[in-house]
Amino acid sequence: MPRTSARHDPGPDRRSFLKYTGALGAAAAVTTTLSACSSGPESTNESGGGGQGGDSTLTAVIGYGNDGSWDPTQTASAFAMAGNEHIYEGLLGTDPITREPYAALATEVPDDLKATTWQFALRPGAKWHDGKPVTADDVVFVFDRILDPKTQTLAKGFFASWLKEVRKVDATNVELILKFPFPDGAARLSLAKIMPKHVFSKPGAWEDATKGKAVGSGPYRQTAHHPKSNTTFEAFEDYNGPRKAAFKKMNWLTIVDAAPRVAKISGAGADAEIADNIPYANIGQLKKSGMTVEGGAGMNNLFLLFNTAHKPFDDVRVRQALHYAVDRDKMIEAALRGHGKAATSFLNEANPSYRPAKTVYAYDLAKAEKLLKEAGVGDLKVNLMAVNVSWIVDCLPTIQDGWERIGVEVTLDPQETTAVFTKLDQKKDFQVVAAASNPNQFGLDADLIMHYNYGPENLWMGYARWARNPTAKKLFKDMAQATREPEASRKKAMIQEYIDVIAEQAVLYPVVHNELMTAWDPKKITGVRAQPYPGINLLQAKWA
Repeated sequence: MPRTSARHDPGPDRRSFLKYTGALGAAAAVTTTLSACSSGPESTNESGGGGQGGDSTLTAVIGYGNDGSWDPTQTASAFAMAGNEHIYEGLLGTDPITREPYAALATEVPDDLKATTWQFALRPGAKWHDGKPVTADDVVFVFDRILDPKTQTLAKGFFASWLKEVRKVDATNVELILKFPFPDGAARLSLAKIMPKHVFSKPGAWEDATKGKAVGSGPYRQTAHHPKSNTTFEAFEDYNGPRKAAFKKMNWLTIVDAAPRVAKISGAGADAEIADNIPYANIGQLKKSGMTVEGGAGMNNLFLLFNTAHKPFDDVRVRQALHYAVDRDKMIEAALRGHGKAATSFLNEANPSYRPAKTVYAYDLAKAEKLLKEAGVGDLKVNLMAVNVSWIVDCLPTIQDGWERIGVEVTLDPQETTAVFTKLDQKKDFQVVAAASNPNQFGLDADLIMHYNYGPENLWMGYARWARNPTAKKLFKDMAQATREPEASRKKAMIQEYIDVIAEQAVLYPVVHNELMTAWDPKKITGVRAQPYPGINLLQAKWA
C-alpha cells in the first residue's frame, strides 16, 4: 500500500503505520488478505435479515482486515477507506470508477481549476451525525492537520506539495490557496474527509479515530465497530447530499480467509449480498449459482523491491536480468488464471497517462544471462522474501523457475506481511522483496501514484536505499518539475519520460497487474460496479 509531502515524507513512522493501515502499510496495505484471520462476525445484534428490501440489512463481506485505523487523514486500510466513503464527505467527491469529481459537502466544483484560489460554499443544512451543523471551522480544522509540518499523516503527501493553506471566509464558506495551478487537485479533495472539530479536537480523539470512531456528514452513520469481525451502519436521516442512503442498515463483515468468505455468498442459504476479493478459482462456481462476478482491472500489482545497498543489486544490470527472467505470461495463466496483464509500464494500461515504457521486461532468458555476465555476477544466490498473500504466493514458483533457469539459486521466503515490513522498518538487511500494491484507492492521478512510490524521503526508497543515487536525485527533480507543469499534455509527457527512467532502473517495479473480483446477487441488489481497488462502494446501489 509510499507517499510524499513537501519533504516527500510518507507519513508516520513504520511501526505506527502498520497499525494505521491494518498490516501492509503504504501501498501494500490495501491488498493484504492476511491482516486479520477471521471466519465471521462476533455475535452482534446489529446484523439483519439480508436482501429482503424495506428495513432489512444489507450484508457485505470484505476480504480484508478491519483492525486498521479509521482516521481518514491517516488510513490506507482497504476496509476503513471503503467504510469512510459512506460515512464522511470531502468538499468534493469522486466517482469510484472514473474518478471524476462532483460536489459533495461543497455546493459545486470550481469553474476554473487552473486558478490558484478555489472558493467553496458548504451545502446548506449539512449536519454531522450527532446533529450539529457543519461549518467552515470544521473544514479548516481538517486541512490544518493535514498541512501541519509537525504532524505526519498519510494525507499530507497528497496535498502539501501544491496546497498552501485553507482559509475560513465566513461560517459556511472557505477558500483554498494553491501554491501553483494544479487542476488535478480537485479529484484529490475527495481524500480530505471533513471531520467535526467539536468531536476530533478533544484530547485523545485522533487515537479514538484510529481505533474506529467515526462521525461524519455522509449518508450512513456508524452504529457499531468490532475490529476483528464487523462494522455496522445505518442510514442518516438528516443527510441532504447527492448520494442518499438506499439501505436502512448495513453490516460489513471482515472475513479474510477465502473459503468462509465465499461460503457467505454461496448457495441457497447465502446470508450476504455482496463480497469483494473473490478468488479466481471460485468465479465459475459463483456464476453458476446465479451471482454476478465482475473484475476491476487497475493498478493492483505484484512488484519486486531490490535492496541496492546489498551487492550485486546495486547494479542495474542485475535488477534488469532478474526481471527479464520472469515468465509473466506463465504467471498470468498459472497463478492468476488469466486475470492479469504483464506490466509494460509502472502504470497499468487503463491509466490516462499510460504508454509503454522504453524498457519492457519481456521474458528473455538469453538477455538475462547476458546482463548477469556483463555485470560479472556468477553463482548468485537470492533470498526472495515475500508477503504471504495467497495470490502473491501463487506467483512465486514462476519467479523461482525463471531465475533458476539463468543459474540463480533461489530461496523462497514468504512471511506474514507484518513480519516482512517490521524487518524493513528495522532496516534489517534483505535482498529482494515481492509484495502487492494498489494506489488506485487514492485515484488515477499519475502524479499522485508515482510520488506515492518514489521520492527523496519516500518510505519505499528508504527500504531500497536508493534515494542518494545520482540517477535517483535527478529523477526526483524531474518529478517535482512535472508536478508544477500547468499544461496537461506536457505534464503527461514529462511523467511518461520519468517513468522510462523508473522502468530502466527497476528498483521498485511491477511484474504483473491483476484484476480484483467482486461478486453480488443481482436478484437482491443493483447498481453495483466492480472496483479496480479493494473494498466496495454502495452509494449508487439499491435493493433490486
